[in-house]
Amino acid sequence: MKQFKIEEAVRFFAGCMVLISAALVFFVSKWWLLFTVFIGVNLIQSSITGLCLPEIVFKKMGLKYK
Repeated sequence: MKQFKIEEAVRFFAGCMVLISAALVFFVSKWWLLFTVFIGVNLIQSSITGLCLPEIVFKKMGLKYK
């Protein structure tokens, strides 16, 4: 399996969360759209502040920057 860099891992994680959210909306309830909104707000917040929790976790897991 490919060893992700932190930037790639964060994008992969965000994409997975959006797809999971879309599946939950389709199969479970429209209220799962709030999860999608949370993901979007978190992406905007991290781009403005530079603070990204998944990035911190991936760094502690040993992933490296470029």
